[in-house]
Amino acid sequence: MFNRPRLGEILVDIGATDSAHVDAALEEQLRSGARIGHILLSGGHITPLELTRALAGQADVPFVDEIDVDSIDLDLLDQLAINYARSRKTLPLKRNADHVVVAVVDPTDVVTIDQVATALRSRVEPVAVPEQTLIDALNTAYDRHDRLKGSYGTMLEGDSEDEIADPGFEDVVDLLGAGDDDEAPVIQFVNTTFVRASRDRASDIHIEPQEHRVCVRFRIDGVLREVAEVPKRFHSSIAARIKIMASLNIAEKRLPQDGRIRIKLAGKDIDIRVATAPLSHGERITMRLLDKSQVLLDLATIGMHKTTLAHVEELIHQPYGILLVTGPTGSGKTTTLYSALSRINTPDRNILTVEDPVEYQLQGISQVAVNPKIDLTFANGLRSFLRHDPDVIMVGEIRDGLTAEIAIQASLTGHLVLSTVHTNDAAGAFTRLIDMGVEPFLVASSLIGIMAQRLVRRLCKHCKHPIRPEHNVVAKLDITPEQLEASGGVIYEARGCSECSDLGYRGRTGIYEMLLVTDEIRRLVMTRNDAGTIKRAALSDGMRTLRIDGAEKVLSGVTTIEEVLRVTQSEVV
Repeated sequence: MFNRPRLGEILVDIGATDSAHVDAALEEQLRSGARIGHILLSGGHITPLELTRALAGQADVPFVDEIDVDSIDLDLLDQLAINYARSRKTLPLKRNADHVVVAVVDPTDVVTIDQVATALRSRVEPVAVPEQTLIDALNTAYDRHDRLKGSYGTMLEGDSEDEIADPGFEDVVDLLGAGDDDEAPVIQFVNTTFVRASRDRASDIHIEPQEHRVCVRFRIDGVLREVAEVPKRFHSSIAARIKIMASLNIAEKRLPQDGRIRIKLAGKDIDIRVATAPLSHGERITMRLLDKSQVLLDLATIGMHKTTLAHVEELIHQPYGILLVTGPTGSGKTTTLYSALSRINTPDRNILTVEDPVEYQLQGISQVAVNPKIDLTFANGLRSFLRHDPDVIMVGEIRDGLTAEIAIQASLTGHLVLSTVHTNDAAGAFTRLIDMGVEPFLVASSLIGIMAQRLVRRLCKHCKHPIRPEHNVVAKLDITPEQLEASGGVIYEARGCSECSDLGYRGRTGIYEMLLVTDEIRRLVMTRNDAGTIKRAALSDGMRTLRIDGAEKVLSGVTTIEEVLRVTQSEVV
């Protein structure tokens, strides 16, 4: 341990930085006393992964960049509190004959390693893991531990005030910076609700007052699920607590209000959009959770067919034109646009976005959120951006004719514009823009592609069950007997297990419909043909519809027939 190589030398040897930066960091270390690795990291000269890899080399321990969460021995978590594991960035993985393998971010932190060995009553062998990898695995492992051990409990089953406190609330106090153990039960309930929503991967929280109770529901993978029932007498206190956190007027109960809460959960920044609405039985509260630290998905991993992906890749590298993504609210349009921007985000491109709100921070891209209170609308933001020499502009949504006209003018003057509209399919976007008052020849000359999309729930890989369906069942998606036999004659159905909270599904993927704007499509748009005629022309050119893409995912065992039918309408052409 006393003859360990110097960290700076290791970082230079592995090509993470150069000697000049190391020398400057050593001088800063003499002045501030900070660790050299943290100095280089904060200065942007190395990445967290490079730091962990170098620390592994310094401590002579193995380095792994992934953790198989399924193989973690959950019994070991009984002996190590989650707060300690999270603060010390450590996670026990498995018990071998004479030692326990423990993941750490800093393998030179011998104090933590010794403390973990004491807690586990065993000799430990550390392995170095990147920080974000460890945090993600830690959250998943302790979440699974809580589910299997039953430590989370059922919220608000009783009717007395003492029963509001959740048995798993100790973690919430530490995560949210709440008060002492004797703080108000309503505050405990609100904090616990946020933690449980984060653990369950909920996108929305609904608090709905009814005549004799308050119903709490989470939207998980696009489907609402009731998770708790609260005595009605606590509703006003819960609403007041949430409104205080969102900086809303707690005395105003007659008018809708909108606000925002920013909290940190499990080391992640969570932005919560809050909306209240007065109902006959009290104020309804709906909260949308946005994980600011969520890693953006790559275009190749969001479920696109290889043909669709190739078309998208070609379109986003065009020098000008408009690419639209269509679909209802919550269909993943923004995620698709962010993934596309990440793919073309290079130093030689000036990319600007105007959004409502900014959901993800993209490094190297200038982003602005609309603010109607100061007249910063999509149209005004887009008009302003044209004076900033952009190459690519993303507009969160085209809602009106003015925004549509400015976007079209931007595309016609040499800019690539990415945006969204609300239509049921790709062909409907043409008529939607024309209905907004845009001239058909402008629509036809500016659009280069339209992609409709939906999100379907993925089957849980732990419990999905193969079945041999009747032909009349698969015929609902126009799957032929030949196609079924070619895929082995089986599809899968949802069963439910502890891993997926008995839902049968875990996570979502996209189904897509890409319409390329050909000369024939332009002619039909300019002559004001309806969406059905345009769609038939696109199908004759080989367009894959949402149903066709969904059917392929059913045959490949990704999702179920019921899921595809739930999010798509019948094909009428």
